[in-house]
Amino acid sequence: MEQAAKYFHYLNRLSRSWTGLPDKPHETPDTTLRSLWFLAKGDPRSIERSIFAELPFLRDEEFERLDHYIEMRLSNTPLAHLTGRQYFMGIEMLAGPEALIPRKETEILGQAALARLRQIVQERGSATVIDLCTGCGNLALALAFHEPDCEVYGSDISKDAVELAQKNARHLGLEERVKFLVGDLFMAFKRDVFFGSVDLLICNPPYISTARVEEMADEISKHEPQKAFDGGAFGVSILLSLIKDGPKYLKPCSWLGFEVGLGQGEAMKRKVERNVAFETVQVHCDELEQIRAIFGLTIED
Repeated sequence: MEQAAKYFHYLNRLSRSWTGLPDKPHETPDTTLRSLWFLAKGDPRSIERSIFAELPFLRDEEFERLDHYIEMRLSNTPLAHLTGRQYFMGIEMLAGPEALIPRKETEILGQAALARLRQIVQERGSATVIDLCTGCGNLALALAFHEPDCEVYGSDISKDAVELAQKNARHLGLEERVKFLVGDLFMAFKRDVFFGSVDLLICNPPYISTARVEEMADEISKHEPQKAFDGGAFGVSILLSLIKDGPKYLKPCSWLGFEVGLGQGEAMKRKVERNVAFETVQVHCDELEQIRAIFGLTIED
């Protein structure tokens, strides 16, 4: 069977059993097959790096590997766990079961944070950033990658996640400007050097209620770390801690930004508005006009 015929054979096989997830809209049978095709060749790539590239010629033993990868994908193993790659804010990062796979929706928070960071650097010359619940380090590293005049610290309660984030820092050549620490939320930063000295504090926290975790697709609940998305009984405990304790670390006229789950936006926006430490609150919405990121600006001295 010629290569093109084999491609359509595998595409039909994927399409017949395909169940895509709403939070991974870029993953389709076609884009998945292209990524797995490169993986079978021994060239692991994210979807974005494989989608427009010419597919390599596969030998018989490489088609056997492709068969295996397709079976694993159809058995709900995430594509990013097979390839070990995930694209985020224009950067191909390392991915794995140690941390939540970066989602496209989190780019709403990331792009909004980057815009504020660039403004801060323009005004102040440099900036210090803290990224809580950093996971694989995608937000921390994307900000440092796109804005060279900043120093970034990321923390996560999971030692495994922090180790993956550190690998990503080395992978991207950013280990000198991005440091990752193990700690539960603010615990890694309870030092005088951080109090009142941060220009931008961001977080993509777990915000799914515990009851809803059991309803999640197997691809998520059985393969990604539960602590990365289980936000407790109501899914807002970490969000409330951010709003309460975040201002202690921020300079005057500096930003706290965080992601929220669907339906949480209005309530969390009001929480920020009621905190006297903030003088301005801004929101960022997805394509369906749902609030997905909230930013609060601390008051002047």
